[in-house]
Amino acid sequence: MGAGASVAASVTLAAGGRREWRLAEEVPVNLSYNGRPHVVMMATPEDLEDFALGFSLSEGVLASADLVREVRVEPVEGGIMVDIATAPKAEVSRERQARSLEGRSGCGLCGMQRLDQVVRNVRPVRGAAPVKTDAIARALAALPERQAMNRVNRSVHAAAWADASGEIGLVREDVGRHNALDKLIGALARAGTDTSRGFCVMTSRCSFELVQKAAAVGIPCLATVSAPTSLALDLARRAGMALASASPDGVVLFETT
Repeated sequence: MGAGASVAASVTLAAGGRREWRLAEEVPVNLSYNGRPHVVMMATPEDLEDFALGFSLSEGVLASADLVREVRVEPVEGGIMVDIATAPKAEVSRERQARSLEGRSGCGLCGMQRLDQVVRNVRPVRGAAPVKTDAIARALAALPERQAMNRVNRSVHAAAWADASGEIGLVREDVGRHNALDKLIGALARAGTDTSRGFCVMTSRCSFELVQKAAAVGIPCLATVSAPTSLALDLARRAGMALASASPDGVVLFETT
């Protein structure tokens, strides 16, 4: 992934003078299934095929990546249309498809219409080996250099996939942390990655929505730069996921078993 999806702006420096600054793009992205509108998300317009697939899986709209036949991305006036064409008999979750309002980039709840849609039951994550703290520390330390977009605009989140040793493979970026994770999930699905053999590392705090998304696709460990909320930790315990974060004393592993 390159450092695209940014626009130029002129800024005044505190020490005097002016320079050009690259700003991350944030545009409305309309996700639909077989032509039926689902949700409008505010997102960075890069890796949108990954975003569409990852959102479909992490939100439970589609049961598997095999149900997607084509993802069509079309710039339109005021934003971007992304239509997910599914297999002829694919079941698109109507409960999840009731989410039909705007989803802002910093919010994982926008578009929810009922309280019982907010916190979903999480499926148990099974068959994963424990992740070592030195592997998590390695991935956290390496992530900034892998953020091509953020090095330019300094305003986007990243979600990355690391193997058991902490070696980072895939990285996806977006103005919204939820979007970045969805893009990563989509990229992992398209690559056929076994999500039980590694972990996800992110530049954001660990919110409960991120835990829900990770559990939905079998990610066994989520490591973030900031600590989880109490609800995120509770959901991780239900799913059997490991949570970790950076601290002045090194990597912290939260008790989830």
